[in-house]
Amino acid sequence: MDPVSKLLRIFTDEAAYFGDRKVFEVVAIRAREAGLAGATVLQALVGFGHTPHLHARRLLEDDQSVVIEIVDEEQKLRAFAASLADLPDIGLITLEAVEVLRHVTRAAPSPS
Repeated sequence: MDPVSKLLRIFTDEAAYFGDRKVFEVVAIRAREAGLAGATVLQALVGFGHTPHLHARRLLEDDQSVVIEIVDEEQKLRAFAASLADLPDIGLITLEAVEVLRHVTRAAPSPS
């Protein structure tokens, strides 16, 4: 991977579903299928967006804000972001420059 790449951030919430899967799972699966370098899903303690609704962990429901981060080449990330148009409940999507200081690739485990 080039040392200067882009970081794609996709904001959603834990309670968002697409069919029988959570939206953040669908995004992560699609990122892997698209051959992107990797994806990380992060849960926020508290968050809010374009509405005043405050997303937070509650005892009986999952309503935390979730951020999916993906680092790769800009054109791959732009194409990937465009491919998510069919997913509901995706909020803000950002793209910013990052400098990759270390990237270790590991060989896939051999089938047993």
